[in-house]
Amino acid sequence: MKLAASAAAGVTVVLWASAFVAIRHLGAELSPGPLSLARLLIGTVLLGVLLLVQRQPFRRPQARDWPLLLGCGVLWFGVYNIALNAAERRLDAGTSAMLVHIAPLLVAVLAGLTLGEGFPRPLVIGSLVAFGGVVLIGASTSTGQAETWGVVLCLTAALSYAIGVVTQKPLLSRLPAAQVTWMACAIGTAVCLPYAPALVREVGTASPSTLWWVFYLGAFPTALGFSTWAFALSRTSAGKMGATTYLVPLVAIVLAWLLLGETPALLAVLGGALCLVGVAISRARSRRTARATV
Repeated sequence: MKLAASAAAGVTVVLWASAFVAIRHLGAELSPGPLSLARLLIGTVLLGVLLLVQRQPFRRPQARDWPLLLGCGVLWFGVYNIALNAAERRLDAGTSAMLVHIAPLLVAVLAGLTLGEGFPRPLVIGSLVAFGGVVLIGASTSTGQAETWGVVLCLTAALSYAIGVVTQKPLLSRLPAAQVTWMACAIGTAVCLPYAPALVREVGTASPSTLWWVFYLGAFPTALGFSTWAFALSRTSAGKMGATTYLVPLVAIVLAWLLLGETPALLAVLGGALCLVGVAISRARSRRTARATV
Protein backbone atom coordinates (compact mmCIF):
# COMPACT_ATOMS: atom_id res chain seq x y z
CA MET A 1 0.00 0.00 0.00
CA LYS A 2 1.11 3.55 -0.60
CA LEU A 3 1.96 5.69 2.41
CA ALA A 4 -1.35 7.61 2.36
CA ALA A 5 -3.40 4.42 2.05
CA SER A 6 -1.39 2.73 4.82
CA ALA A 7 -1.91 5.72 7.09
CA ALA A 8 -5.65 5.72 6.37
CA ALA A 9 -5.86 1.98 7.06
CA GLY A 10 -4.02 2.48 10.35
CA VAL A 11 -6.44 5.22 11.36
CA THR A 12 -9.37 2.93 10.59
CA VAL A 13 -7.95 0.08 12.69
CA VAL A 14 -7.34 2.33 15.70
CA LEU A 15 -10.75 4.03 15.45
CA TRP A 16 -12.68 0.79 15.03
CA ALA A 17 -10.77 -0.78 17.91
CA SER A 18 -11.44 2.26 20.10
CA ALA A 19 -15.17 1.83 19.43
CA PHE A 20 -15.17 -1.36 21.52
CA VAL A 21 -13.57 0.52 24.41
CA ALA A 22 -15.97 3.47 24.07
CA ILE A 23 -19.02 1.19 24.01
CA ARG A 24 -17.79 -0.65 27.09
CA HIS A 25 -17.29 2.66 28.93
CA LEU A 26 -20.64 4.13 27.88
CA GLY A 27 -22.56 1.02 28.91
CA ALA A 28 -22.52 2.27 32.50
CA GLU A 29 -24.85 5.20 31.67
CA LEU A 30 -26.51 4.46 28.33
CA SER A 31 -28.47 1.33 27.47
CA PRO A 32 -27.84 -0.50 24.16
CA GLY A 33 -30.73 0.91 22.10
CA PRO A 34 -30.30 4.61 22.97
CA LEU A 35 -26.53 4.36 22.54
CA SER A 36 -27.02 2.86 19.07
CA LEU A 37 -29.42 5.65 18.10
CA ALA A 38 -27.07 8.37 19.33
CA ARG A 39 -24.06 6.92 17.50
CA LEU A 40 -25.90 6.40 14.22
CA LEU A 41 -27.63 9.77 14.33
CA ILE A 42 -24.32 11.59 14.72
CA GLY A 43 -22.72 9.42 12.06
CA THR A 44 -25.57 10.00 9.61
CA VAL A 45 -25.39 13.79 10.01
CA LEU A 46 -21.61 13.92 9.59
CA LEU A 47 -21.59 11.52 6.65
CA GLY A 48 -24.28 13.67 5.01
CA VAL A 49 -22.16 16.75 5.52
CA LEU A 50 -19.21 14.89 3.98
CA LEU A 51 -21.29 14.10 0.89
CA LEU A 52 -22.24 17.75 0.55
CA VAL A 53 -18.63 18.88 0.87
CA GLN A 54 -17.49 16.35 -1.71
CA ARG A 55 -20.29 17.50 -4.04
CA GLN A 56 -20.82 14.03 -5.40
CA PRO A 57 -23.91 13.68 -7.62
CA PHE A 58 -26.65 11.70 -5.91
CA ARG A 59 -27.64 8.58 -7.84
CA ARG A 60 -31.20 7.46 -7.32
CA PRO A 61 -31.25 3.78 -6.29
CA GLN A 62 -33.15 1.45 -8.57
CA ALA A 63 -35.95 -0.79 -7.36
CA ARG A 64 -33.57 -3.77 -7.14
CA ASP A 65 -31.22 -1.76 -4.91
CA TRP A 66 -33.67 -1.06 -2.10
CA PRO A 67 -33.89 -4.59 -0.65
CA LEU A 68 -30.08 -4.65 -0.48
CA LEU A 69 -29.92 -1.18 1.06
CA LEU A 70 -32.52 -2.15 3.65
CA GLY A 71 -30.70 -5.38 4.45
CA CYS A 72 -27.39 -3.56 4.85
CA GLY A 73 -28.84 -0.72 6.92
CA VAL A 74 -31.08 -2.78 9.16
CA LEU A 75 -28.54 -5.53 9.87
CA TRP A 76 -25.09 -3.96 9.60
CA PHE A 77 -25.90 -0.62 11.22
CA GLY A 78 -29.04 -1.38 13.23
CA VAL A 79 -28.97 -4.93 14.61
CA TYR A 80 -25.17 -5.03 14.75
CA ASN A 81 -24.88 -1.96 16.96
CA ILE A 82 -27.68 -2.95 19.32
CA ALA A 83 -26.35 -6.50 19.71
CA LEU A 84 -22.76 -5.33 20.24
CA ASN A 85 -23.77 -2.69 22.78
CA ALA A 86 -25.75 -5.29 24.71
CA ALA A 87 -22.90 -7.81 24.51
CA GLU A 88 -20.37 -5.39 25.98
CA ARG A 89 -22.49 -5.05 29.10
CA ARG A 90 -21.57 -8.69 29.72
CA LEU A 91 -18.15 -9.14 28.09
CA ASP A 92 -15.01 -7.01 28.23
CA ALA A 93 -14.03 -4.93 25.20
CA GLY A 94 -11.14 -7.16 24.09
CA THR A 95 -13.15 -10.37 24.20
CA SER A 96 -16.01 -8.74 22.31
CA ALA A 97 -13.64 -7.49 19.61
CA MET A 98 -12.09 -10.92 19.17
CA LEU A 99 -15.42 -12.68 18.94
CA VAL A 100 -17.04 -10.19 16.57
CA HIS A 101 -14.09 -10.47 14.22
CA ILE A 102 -15.07 -13.89 13.00
CA ALA A 103 -17.29 -11.84 10.66
CA PRO A 104 -14.86 -12.16 7.70
CA LEU A 105 -15.15 -15.93 8.00
CA LEU A 106 -18.94 -15.67 8.00
CA VAL A 107 -18.73 -13.45 4.92
CA ALA A 108 -16.79 -16.21 3.14
CA VAL A 109 -19.41 -18.80 4.10
CA LEU A 110 -22.29 -16.60 2.96
CA ALA A 111 -20.47 -15.82 -0.28
CA GLY A 112 -20.16 -19.55 -0.89
CA LEU A 113 -23.88 -20.01 -0.35
CA THR A 114 -25.19 -16.98 -2.22
CA LEU A 115 -22.49 -15.95 -4.71
CA GLY A 116 -21.46 -19.39 -5.99
CA GLU A 117 -17.94 -19.31 -4.58
CA GLY A 118 -18.23 -22.84 -3.19
CA PHE A 119 -16.66 -24.37 -0.07
CA PRO A 120 -12.98 -25.21 -0.65
CA ARG A 121 -11.12 -27.28 1.91
CA PRO A 122 -9.31 -24.31 3.54
CA LEU A 123 -12.70 -22.69 4.18
CA VAL A 124 -13.96 -25.81 5.97
CA ILE A 125 -10.76 -26.11 8.01
CA GLY A 126 -10.85 -22.43 8.87
CA SER A 127 -14.47 -22.73 9.97
CA LEU A 128 -13.63 -25.58 12.35
CA VAL A 129 -10.66 -23.69 13.81
CA ALA A 130 -12.73 -20.54 14.33
CA PHE A 131 -15.52 -22.56 15.93
CA GLY A 132 -13.00 -23.92 18.42
CA GLY A 133 -12.07 -20.33 19.22
CA VAL A 134 -15.72 -19.47 19.83
CA VAL A 135 -16.00 -22.37 22.26
CA LEU A 136 -12.95 -21.16 24.21
CA ILE A 137 -14.22 -17.59 24.35
CA GLY A 138 -17.58 -18.81 25.56
CA ALA A 139 -15.88 -20.76 28.33
CA SER A 140 -14.16 -17.77 29.87
CA THR A 141 -14.28 -13.98 30.11
CA SER A 142 -12.13 -11.46 31.94
CA THR A 143 -13.97 -12.40 35.14
CA GLY A 144 -13.21 -16.08 34.62
CA GLN A 145 -16.92 -16.96 34.39
CA ALA A 146 -18.94 -18.06 31.37
CA GLU A 147 -21.13 -15.35 29.82
CA THR A 148 -23.14 -17.36 27.32
CA TRP A 149 -25.62 -14.60 26.50
CA GLY A 150 -22.80 -12.15 25.82
CA VAL A 151 -21.22 -14.63 23.40
CA VAL A 152 -24.57 -15.14 21.66
CA LEU A 153 -24.99 -11.39 21.26
CA CYS A 154 -21.48 -11.05 19.80
CA LEU A 155 -22.20 -13.85 17.33
CA THR A 156 -25.45 -12.09 16.41
CA ALA A 157 -23.48 -8.92 15.78
CA ALA A 158 -20.92 -10.79 13.67
CA LEU A 159 -23.62 -12.50 11.61
CA SER A 160 -25.48 -9.22 11.09
CA TYR A 161 -22.27 -7.57 9.97
CA ALA A 162 -21.47 -10.41 7.57
CA ILE A 163 -24.93 -10.35 5.98
CA GLY A 164 -24.68 -6.58 5.72
CA VAL A 165 -21.39 -6.83 3.84
CA VAL A 166 -22.79 -9.42 1.42
CA THR A 167 -25.84 -7.27 0.71
CA GLN A 168 -23.64 -4.20 0.30
CA LYS A 169 -21.27 -5.73 -2.24
CA PRO A 170 -23.60 -5.58 -5.30
CA LEU A 171 -24.54 -1.98 -4.46
CA LEU A 172 -20.97 -0.71 -4.72
CA SER A 173 -20.87 -1.53 -8.43
CA ARG A 174 -23.92 0.68 -9.08
CA LEU A 175 -23.80 3.44 -6.45
CA PRO A 176 -20.97 5.56 -4.94
CA ALA A 177 -19.49 3.99 -1.81
CA ALA A 178 -19.98 7.16 0.25
CA GLN A 179 -23.64 7.33 -0.73
CA VAL A 180 -24.22 3.66 0.12
CA THR A 181 -22.60 4.15 3.54
CA TRP A 182 -24.65 7.26 4.29
CA MET A 183 -27.95 5.67 3.21
CA ALA A 184 -27.26 2.48 5.18
CA CYS A 185 -26.37 4.53 8.26
CA ALA A 186 -29.57 6.55 7.86
CA ILE A 187 -31.62 3.35 7.60
CA GLY A 188 -29.96 2.05 10.76
CA THR A 189 -30.85 5.30 12.48
CA ALA A 190 -34.49 4.88 11.45
CA VAL A 191 -34.47 1.35 12.88
CA CYS A 192 -33.31 2.72 16.24
CA LEU A 193 -35.80 5.62 16.38
CA PRO A 194 -38.11 3.77 18.83
CA TYR A 195 -35.34 4.30 21.39
CA ALA A 196 -35.57 8.10 21.04
CA PRO A 197 -37.62 8.68 24.25
CA ALA A 198 -35.19 6.55 26.25
CA LEU A 199 -32.25 8.38 24.70
CA VAL A 200 -33.69 11.75 25.76
CA ARG A 201 -34.14 10.50 29.34
CA GLU A 202 -30.69 8.94 29.60
CA VAL A 203 -28.88 11.87 27.99
CA GLY A 204 -30.61 14.19 30.46
CA THR A 205 -28.98 12.39 33.38
CA ALA A 206 -25.65 11.54 31.71
CA SER A 207 -22.39 13.21 32.69
CA PRO A 208 -20.67 15.64 30.30
CA SER A 209 -17.84 13.15 29.73
CA THR A 210 -20.38 10.54 28.63
CA LEU A 211 -21.84 12.94 26.07
CA TRP A 212 -18.39 13.62 24.69
CA TRP A 213 -17.73 9.87 24.39
CA VAL A 214 -21.02 9.48 22.51
CA PHE A 215 -20.01 12.22 20.09
CA TYR A 216 -16.61 10.56 19.67
CA LEU A 217 -18.26 7.23 18.87
CA GLY A 218 -20.47 8.73 16.18
CA ALA A 219 -17.92 11.14 14.71
CA PHE A 220 -14.73 9.11 14.68
CA PRO A 221 -15.24 5.29 14.59
CA THR A 222 -18.42 5.75 12.54
CA ALA A 223 -18.10 8.77 10.23
CA LEU A 224 -14.32 9.19 10.03
CA GLY A 225 -13.52 5.47 10.37
CA PHE A 226 -15.69 4.50 7.41
CA SER A 227 -14.31 7.43 5.39
CA THR A 228 -10.66 6.46 5.93
CA TRP A 229 -11.60 2.84 5.17
CA ALA A 230 -13.08 3.87 1.82
CA PHE A 231 -10.04 6.05 1.06
CA ALA A 232 -7.61 3.20 1.70
CA LEU A 233 -9.75 0.59 -0.06
CA SER A 234 -9.86 2.71 -3.23
CA ARG A 235 -6.04 2.67 -3.34
CA THR A 236 -5.23 -0.95 -2.58
CA SER A 237 -6.63 -4.46 -2.88
CA ALA A 238 -9.51 -5.74 -0.82
CA GLY A 239 -7.35 -8.62 0.42
CA LYS A 240 -4.74 -6.30 1.92
CA MET A 241 -7.38 -4.10 3.50
CA GLY A 242 -9.21 -7.13 4.88
CA ALA A 243 -6.00 -8.31 6.51
CA THR A 244 -5.71 -5.04 8.40
CA THR A 245 -8.96 -5.71 10.28
CA TYR A 246 -7.26 -8.67 11.97
CA LEU A 247 -5.39 -6.06 14.01
CA VAL A 248 -8.59 -4.59 15.47
CA PRO A 249 -8.98 -7.14 18.33
CA LEU A 250 -5.32 -6.76 19.32
CA VAL A 251 -5.55 -2.96 19.37
CA ALA A 252 -8.86 -3.17 21.26
CA ILE A 253 -7.27 -5.36 23.93
CA VAL A 254 -4.37 -2.92 24.35
CA LEU A 255 -6.69 0.09 24.54
CA ALA A 256 -9.02 -1.67 26.99
CA TRP A 257 -6.02 -2.52 29.17
CA LEU A 258 -4.71 1.08 29.09
CA LEU A 259 -8.05 2.90 29.45
CA LEU A 260 -10.33 0.49 31.31
CA GLY A 261 -7.92 -1.79 33.13
CA GLU A 262 -9.48 -4.85 31.47
CA THR A 263 -7.48 -7.92 30.53
CA PRO A 264 -9.24 -10.92 28.91
CA ALA A 265 -8.69 -14.30 30.52
CA LEU A 266 -6.12 -16.62 28.96
CA LEU A 267 -8.78 -18.86 27.41
CA ALA A 268 -10.44 -15.85 25.82
CA VAL A 269 -7.12 -14.70 24.34
CA LEU A 270 -6.41 -18.18 22.99
CA GLY A 271 -9.95 -18.38 21.64
CA GLY A 272 -9.59 -15.05 19.90
CA ALA A 273 -6.30 -16.17 18.38
CA LEU A 274 -7.96 -19.33 17.07
CA CYS A 275 -10.76 -17.26 15.55
CA LEU A 276 -8.27 -15.07 13.72
CA VAL A 277 -6.23 -18.09 12.59
CA GLY A 278 -9.42 -19.66 11.25
CA VAL A 279 -10.23 -16.51 9.32
CA ALA A 280 -6.69 -16.37 7.93
CA ILE A 281 -6.83 -20.01 6.80
CA SER A 282 -10.13 -19.51 5.03
CA ARG A 283 -8.93 -16.31 3.35
CA ALA A 284 -5.62 -17.81 2.20
CA ARG A 285 -7.39 -19.90 -0.42
CA SER A 286 -9.28 -16.94 -1.86
CA ARG A 287 -6.08 -14.90 -2.16
CA ARG A 288 -4.26 -17.73 -3.99
CA THR A 289 -7.26 -18.27 -6.23
CA ALA A 290 -7.39 -14.57 -7.02
CA ARG A 291 -3.72 -14.54 -8.02
CA ALA A 292 -4.19 -17.67 -10.17
CA THR A 293 -7.19 -16.11 -11.88
CA VAL A 294 -5.25 -12.95 -12.68
